[in-house]
Amino acid sequence: MKKDIHPEYKEVLFYDMVAGTKFLSRSTKVPAETMKHDDGKEYPVIRVDISSDSHPFYTGQNRIVDTEGRVERFKKRYASKKGSK
Repeated sequence: MKKDIHPEYKEVLFYDMVAGTKFLSRSTKVPAETMKHDDGKEYPVIRVDISSDSHPFYTGQNRIVDTEGRVERFKKRYASKKGSK
C-alpha cells in the first residue's frame, strides 16, 4: 500500500444510547470524546442510536404494522383507473 494516503484505523468504543451497551471495534473515525470501557481503558467513543442490542429485529420486539388500511386505499385508488385503458 502507498504510504500517507490511508486514514488511521484505531480502536473505538461504540456506545448504544438506547440499550446502554458498549462494544469495542475499529474505525477510521476518531472522535474527541472518550469513555471508559469494561477493561478500564479510555477509548474514543462513537455514540450510535441503534445496534444489534436495541434493534427490534435482533431483540424480537418487532412491531406489527397494520397494512389493511394501505391495501384498501391502494385498491380504492386504482380501481377506477383499471377500466380506463
